[in-house]
Amino acid sequence: MKKILSVIVVVVVTLTQTAQITAFAQETDKPAVNAQACVLYCVDDGKVYFSVNENKKMKPASTTKLMTSLITLEYADSADKVVAFTKDMTAEGSSMYLKVGEKVKLSDLAAGMMMASGNDAANAAAISIAGSAEKFSELMNNRAAVIGMKNTHFVTPSGLDDENHYSTAYDMALLMSYALENESFAKLTSQKSVTVEFSEPQSKRTTYTNHNRLLSMYEYCTGGKTGYTMAAGRCLVSSAKKDGLTFVCVTLNDRNDWNDHIALYNYGFSKLACIECDDSDYYLEIPCAGGDDESIGVTGTKGKNVVVPLDKKSNVVRTAYADNFLYAPVKDGDIVGRIEYTLDGKTLAITNLTAVEYSNTQNKNKSIWTKIKDFFTYGKE
Repeated sequence: MKKILSVIVVVVVTLTQTAQITAFAQETDKPAVNAQACVLYCVDDGKVYFSVNENKKMKPASTTKLMTSLITLEYADSADKVVAFTKDMTAEGSSMYLKVGEKVKLSDLAAGMMMASGNDAANAAAISIAGSAEKFSELMNNRAAVIGMKNTHFVTPSGLDDENHYSTAYDMALLMSYALENESFAKLTSQKSVTVEFSEPQSKRTTYTNHNRLLSMYEYCTGGKTGYTMAAGRCLVSSAKKDGLTFVCVTLNDRNDWNDHIALYNYGFSKLACIECDDSDYYLEIPCAGGDDESIGVTGTKGKNVVVPLDKKSNVVRTAYADNFLYAPVKDGDIVGRIEYTLDGKTLAITNLTAVEYSNTQNKNKSIWTKIKDFFTYGKE
C-alpha cells in the first residue's frame, strides 16, 4: 500500500528508539589498536573516522587478492570460461591445491582466492585472463588508478612480496568499498565456505573454508580478506554493516587484527547513523488545470544515503515541497517538487517528486474542487 505524503508539512522522522549516546566524544573514547597502519572508512559518505599511518606504503600480502578476484569475477560475469591448470600457474604459499590438468571455472578460481587465499588460483586467473602475471598486473594498476588508489602499485596477482608491490591502509579501504559494489564479489566475500565442482575431473568436489574469522566472530561482518607474509605481517581488510551503515576496516601488520577490527567497528557504529533517503514509496495526487486529466499522480524518488552523528539521528527533519496544483502539460517523469532532509537547518539531501501517469479512474470523475479538498486532507486521518 502506497504511503500518502502531505505537502509543505514538516515531518520529524524518529529513526531510532534506543538510548542515544554522544557522538564524536573525547579522544580517550577512541580504541587503541596494534596495527602499524589502519583505517576505519565509512562507505556511505567516503570519510575516514579513525586512522593510523593511513597513507604509509606497506606490503598488503594476500589482501591483494581483493583486486585479483574482483577482476576475475568481472570476466566470469561476462564469460565464465573453464581454465585448465598448467605448470606455469603453480605458486608457493597458500593454495587451493590445484593439480596440473585439472579444470575449473574462472568463478571457482575467485572462490579459491577469497576462501583459501590460493596463490595458485590467483596465478591461474591472471594467466588465463591476460596471458601472464605481468600483463595482469597492468590491469590491476589501471583499475587502481580508476578507484583513486594513488599510493598503490601491484606486481603479483597473489600478493607475494616484491619491493615494488605495495599499497596503503587508505587505498585498500577504497578498493574494498569499490569491490562491494560488484554483486558477485559482495556475495562471494560474505560466504563462510564455498564448494567447487571441478570440470575435470568431473567427480571432484572440494569445499573451501573462508579464512576470514570475523564472519563468525562479529555478527555485522559482511566480508573481507586476510593476508600474511613474514615481511608484511598480519593484514586484514573487512567490511561490516549495521542499520544501513557500512564501514570498511583495514589493518596492516597487526598481531591483534580480529579484536582490533571489532573494536573499530563498535567505535564507528556507536558514533554514526545512516539516513536512507528513499522516498520511492510515497505517492500523492495534485489537481491539474488545463489538461485532459484533472489530477496528476506524483511519486518520490530514491537519493543517496547520508551519515549523521548517532545522537542527532532523531532530529533529522523531512519536508515535502510541491505546488497546490499543476498546469498542463505535465509529462511522465517531470520534476514537480522535492523532499528535503535537514539537520539543524542544514540541508543533508534532496530527492525529487516526479509526475507519473494518471491511473486512478475513480478519482478522475471527481471535480477539481473535491480533489483540492482531498489533497489537503491526505495524511490527516
